[in-house]
This record gives sequence, C-alpha cells and structure tokens, in this order.
Amino acid sequence: MRCYLHAFLLCTAFTFFSLLYVFSQLASTLEDGDEWNLNEQGIAERSRHDTGHLIRKMPGLTGPRDGEGVDRCKSLSVSYWNPYWRLPADVCGVNCLLESSLRKKSDSAVKKASDVRSHLAVVACGPRLEETLTMLKSAVLISKKPLHFHIFAEDELHDGFRHALNSWPRTVQKKFNFTIYPITFPKENANEWKKLFKPCASQRLFLPLILKEVDSLLYVDTDILFLQPVEDIWALLSQFNSSQLAAMAPEHEEPRIGWYNRFARHPYYGKTGINSGVMLINMTRLRDTYFKNDMTTVALQWKEILMPLFQKYKLNITWGDQDLLNIIFHHNPESLYVFPCQWNYRPDHCIYGSNCQQAEQEGVFILHGNRGVYHDDKQPAFRAFYEAIQKYRFGENLETSLLEPLEASLQTTKHTYCGRASHLFTKKFRQSLVSIQQDVTAGR
Repeated sequence: MRCYLHAFLLCTAFTFFSLLYVFSQLASTLEDGDEWNLNEQGIAERSRHDTGHLIRKMPGLTGPRDGEGVDRCKSLSVSYWNPYWRLPADVCGVNCLLESSLRKKSDSAVKKASDVRSHLAVVACGPRLEETLTMLKSAVLISKKPLHFHIFAEDELHDGFRHALNSWPRTVQKKFNFTIYPITFPKENANEWKKLFKPCASQRLFLPLILKEVDSLLYVDTDILFLQPVEDIWALLSQFNSSQLAAMAPEHEEPRIGWYNRFARHPYYGKTGINSGVMLINMTRLRDTYFKNDMTTVALQWKEILMPLFQKYKLNITWGDQDLLNIIFHHNPESLYVFPCQWNYRPDHCIYGSNCQQAEQEGVFILHGNRGVYHDDKQPAFRAFYEAIQKYRFGENLETSLLEPLEASLQTTKHTYCGRASHLFTKKFRQSLVSIQQDVTAGR
C-alpha cells in the first residue's frame, strides 16, 4: 500500500512540474508570436510607405506608466495561478521564478527603447511642401540625436517630399529616417473632417489610431521652426506624472488678449485655452485612457470620443480640431502637462509687446509662425528667421552662413514689437548652432 502511495505522489509531482513547463513554453510562444506579428506588420507597412530609406520601426520613448517601479515578485503576500503569466503589477504568483526569463526579455526591450529616435509627425496639404521641408530642416540642423519623421501628406506631395529629403547630403540623411503616409479620415464624415479647419489639419486627431506601433510622438504644425534640439522637448516626456498623456502650451498668457476666454462658445482648458501647434503625446497612454465628457456619463476611449464630440460641437467651434482638444482636456485636466510658451512662441507673444515671461528669461525654444507670417510682411522678424533657414545650404558653416546673416537681417526689423524681441529668438539658437558647428569641426 505504501508503495502505491509513493508512486501516486511521484506521479502527481511529475504532472505538476510538467504543467509548469508546458505553460512556461506557451507563454514564451505567445510573446514570440506577438513580436513576430509586430515585425510582420512593420515589413508590410514599409512596403506601402517606405521612401528609399531602411526604416527601423521602433516605438518612441516609453513614458512612465501607472505602477512604474513596482516589482510584483518582491512580495509573496498574494499568490495565485495564472497560466498566461498575466498577473497584475502588484501581485506575485507562484510563477515568478519561471517568469524571470520573460522579465529579462522585457527589461532588455525597455533598455533598447530608451535610446531610439525621437518621433516627429507633421501633416501637410495644399501649398505646404516648402514650409514643411524648412521645418524638418530646422529639426535636423540642431538635433544631435536621430529622428524619425512621420509625414502625412496629400498624394500629389509625396514625390516632392521624397525627392527633397533624398537629395539632402548623405551625412545629413544619417541623422533621420522618414515615412510618408496618405491623408486618411474615417469614412463617416470624411469630407467634414478634412475641411474642419485648415486643409487636413484634423488628421492629427487620428495619429494615435494610425501610428499604433509608435509609443510617443511630437506633433508639430508645418509653420514650426526648431531653435532648440528636438530631444530637449522630447525629454519632457519623463516629467509626465502618472495621469498625464499629452503636453501643450497655453493659447495665451495674458487673458486680456485671450481668444477662448472672450469668444469661445464651448468648454476650453484652463483660463485661456491651449494651442495644439506643438503637441507632445504619450500615445500608448492616450489609446488606453477613458476620457470623461459632457455627452455621456460613460467615459470613452480616444477612438470612441472624436466622432460624437465633433457632431455635438461642429456648429460652435472656430479653430477646428484645436477646439475639440480644448473640450477634451477641459473635462480631463489631469491628463495634460502644460509646458511654457517658449516651446510654442507665436506672434501673439510679441505683437502687443512681450508677454512670454519664460522666453524673456531663457529665450525662445520653438518659433511658431502661424497666420502665414513667414510669407507676408506683417511680422518681418518671423519671416527673416524662416528665410534664413530656408536659404541655408547644408555643409556651409553654421555661424558664418546662417547665424550671422540672420542676426543682421533681424536688426532691420526693430521697428516692430516682435523685431524688438528678436534677440530672444537667437538666444538659444546661437548656442545650439555653435555647439553643432563645434562638433562638425571636431569631426564628431
């Protein structure tokens, strides 16, 4: 009888450990299968959108997550069986030791993601090709870390982008990859979305749903010029708290000249609203978040909230998709990180006298020439800056061929309020160019 008992116990133990092994292999297979599917999707996407470069599809910088830093295997206070190894972040199961190989794989993936490119997105329609190229040029000129450009453009602009970017010097091309996408909107109300504000501007609302493989993204309008390296604003992702998923600047610093607080017929963020010309987004969080709203008591995900929000407010909005973003973050203020006006410096900040205090202290980091000021005579300081970058030829000395002519041109704009503040434009820009030129001279 005792022999039968021993045999039974041995069989039971063998069966238990066999099941552990089978489930561990199953989990590993699922992980590898997911990774394979992502790689396959990346290959398929490259075949549709690649522009001649070898595009390395990688997620952007992974922003902080809820429960970050919690090690579920430090505590054995709660333990239960989960055959797919999907335990909550604060629970340690009996599989912790067997899960260690998966944890190592995950840790290595995080380390690999920490040094990837900054992902920059732009939407270009109509006569915006040259303006967009000048924006991308400013980003490449002063950024030291590699970039990935996600360019959404009308079909007739694709060849222009491809030809221009492929014609840049090889030493410059090493600093960036790019992917070109068609303009796409939901089939329902597609024409209304496209004409909501400026042509195609509302495409940016759908970037989290299109770029599903991208974790974080910096979206900018075509009329942006970078005076600081892109990696500097990208670093703000690390300052997000556990609830924040996007970052923007206020629409105005001075309520007396604010538009939203005086004229808006819909909810808006804070005291003066937010401007969406520069948006830093943790898209993984945005896709996973449920947003409070004034349409239903049920919180809605991003893919669910856009259409009903548009239907409710389309007769009350003036600035298109920017107004929709203001409405969303009015009801979800905890989700927004607000960065200072120097990261989105517009004519409004100097047209009636300087009203961006942070720029006065540290200089302008990003110049936003909205309302077409790069192409008319209303704000000659903005136009001078745009034309200096547009005319600069890659390979020429940055100080003598770009910075010095720019500063001389800005001197001729002192008769305007923005011209008198133009020393703020070059304060950080000079430092960025000098640093880059020193690297070039040293052969780095």
